[in-house]
Amino acid sequence: MKNKPIDEILLAPEIEPERYELLAGPAYHFQVARRDFFKGLGGGVLILFAVKEARAQQESGGGRRGGGRTAPQEISAWLHIGEDGVTTVYTGKVEVGQDIRTSLAQVVAEELRVSITTIRMVMGDTDLTPYDAGTFGSLTTPTMSPRLRKAAAAARESLLDLAAEQTKADRKSLLIADGKVTNPATKQSLTFSQLTKGQRLTRAIADDIALTPPDEWKIAGKPLTKLNGRDIVTGKHQYTSDLKLPGMLYGKVVRPAAFGATPSAIDTKAAEKMTGVTVVRDGDFIGVTAPTPTLAKRAMEAINVEWKTAQQPSSSEIFAHLKKTAAASDGRSATKRGSMTEGLAAAQQKLEQSYNIAYIAHAPLEPRAAVAEWKDGKLTVWTGTQRPFGVRSELASAFRIPEEKVRVIMPDTGSGYGGKHTGETAIEAARLAKAAGKPVKLVWTREEEFTWAYFRPAGVIDIKSGVSSDGKITAWAFHNYNSGSAGIRPVYDIPNQAIEFHSTDSPLRQGSYRALASTANHFAREVHLDELAASVKIDPLEFRLKNLKDQRLQAVLEAVTRRIEWEKRKPVAGRGFGIAGGFEKGGYVANCVEVAVDRTSGKVTILRIVTAFECGAIINPDGLKNQVEGSIIQGIGGALFEAIEFENGKILNPRFSRYRVPRFSDVPPLETILLDRKDLPSAGSGECPIVALAPAISNAIFAASGVRLRSLPMIPNGLKA
Repeated sequence: MKNKPIDEILLAPEIEPERYELLAGPAYHFQVARRDFFKGLGGGVLILFAVKEARAQQESGGGRRGGGRTAPQEISAWLHIGEDGVTTVYTGKVEVGQDIRTSLAQVVAEELRVSITTIRMVMGDTDLTPYDAGTFGSLTTPTMSPRLRKAAAAARESLLDLAAEQTKADRKSLLIADGKVTNPATKQSLTFSQLTKGQRLTRAIADDIALTPPDEWKIAGKPLTKLNGRDIVTGKHQYTSDLKLPGMLYGKVVRPAAFGATPSAIDTKAAEKMTGVTVVRDGDFIGVTAPTPTLAKRAMEAINVEWKTAQQPSSSEIFAHLKKTAAASDGRSATKRGSMTEGLAAAQQKLEQSYNIAYIAHAPLEPRAAVAEWKDGKLTVWTGTQRPFGVRSELASAFRIPEEKVRVIMPDTGSGYGGKHTGETAIEAARLAKAAGKPVKLVWTREEEFTWAYFRPAGVIDIKSGVSSDGKITAWAFHNYNSGSAGIRPVYDIPNQAIEFHSTDSPLRQGSYRALASTANHFAREVHLDELAASVKIDPLEFRLKNLKDQRLQAVLEAVTRRIEWEKRKPVAGRGFGIAGGFEKGGYVANCVEVAVDRTSGKVTILRIVTAFECGAIINPDGLKNQVEGSIIQGIGGALFEAIEFENGKILNPRFSRYRVPRFSDVPPLETILLDRKDLPSAGSGECPIVALAPAISNAIFAASGVRLRSLPMIPNGLKA
């Protein structure tokens, strides 16, 4: 599998159409005061922030360290060696719990020949770091790691040149290690800080700069703990919700009664009488600020709004609604190969099934939060986001100001899972701060997070297939309605295929979720493969290998079944094993799951999960294992019980007491096998590990009970025949 370039993902939405949130219109249309309008006039030219102009500015640059889409080519844009010997590394990528801070520091330390303890990472600050489209799509490792490796390698070569010049030594005789350059003949050593004297390294980074091969890594490739782990567990590290600025106020926003509701009457008199409260109205935006969170909440609740609402589909009607409103495939994400007519004619068994996927919430540990401050004509916002530069553009557009007048700082966020791409919280905090004339902190409640963030798209997947008597798949028609096209194309060897994605009308706001639609498409495909195997009475593993030429997927399937001793498993009443394989963003995964099913109570218990994962050369085995197992735990929820319930535009389960996420009691022993392919480039691991778990569980439930479950979640209310 080949990773898609970032511009391809952002500018060609047909590739991964489930990134709906990146294509949505502005969150707010604020009114512009006359004086603010003329502030936007510079030399008689009005600065416009339509999509075309915003993209043009991004491409042309902006930001202190190179803000354009073209990556800076100077070493100094990416790293700086200080007089204290600390190497500061600059990247627009952000930390959302995946510990990319550590693995990026590892590759820099490796190429620069320094201890990782001397590396300081500056991440996601639009004034300090080069432009970056965002931290998503498992792109950090395959795109940012090589970039920083090259910058560090170029810095290493510059340091050798400086040492040769300053010591008048033969450059080839010099050794570089442990943060210094040594002349073996004279034993003279100069530290990096002595060589640079705090000056910037301005040399351009050559594309063909020599990098350390993975089989020679001494720092990269090793299991290192989090760089700032101590600060996190002791509470020293601050997230957005921890920040406090002098004179800071607290904000709340009045939310509509339902999706699509508009205000018909607004009464703010009671709130306006409260001491210290400022009420802000701007179009349909209604918010308050106050000196304390409690007073802000009271003021918000004192505002009386009458809402106009319209009837909308409910969760019980969603799958029929998606099929009913589906558009014809435009062909951009379609795959057509061979002849379905001939493939079905050659089949001994034909199978036609539908698979349903519910909306689910991201449910991050930290709800959205932002602190905004207007000072000296510049807006600074601290917020937990996966796209600091994208949020900067949204803020500039909302307030009609140049992007260089906006700074977004991301102080880490408590998980995102693809759910923190948009900047509505930052815009809300900034609008309140502008009205109050003081810094404002806005933290969404858990109910706001569950209701007003976007959801993983719901979907319907129809599959029609055929298989010959010897177990070869002869025909494969696959139609995905709404959930998306990520992972939609199989790597199985199927001669006759017709694969299409159909956009539909979604009643809920939807967008990116970990692995996008790859989870939905793998669920339908891998469950259907088991059904095909059963129809011709062939073992599920044997059936997959019979239809597979991709050696990487074959390797993870064989690794996981070898660990669980697939060939030696014995039938036990109420117990069963299931397997599934998958691929996404350059990674390959296979799961083998053992479950127990109580047909009397309907309870399903996962007894064991074994995962084999391969994503090329491994940079940090410990971090990778955490990523894989975190994906598996999250995937249990989406597989078994997570689903958003809604009616007429209202979310019915917007809190953890009504929205079930995995608990400690749901998680069995996890066994993780990491296949380290040092001969392959390193790929990301944030998305792929989750995609094969749900079908493996479904296949295990069938093996244990004979009941085939084709909808996610599978058992929100216990097993049903």
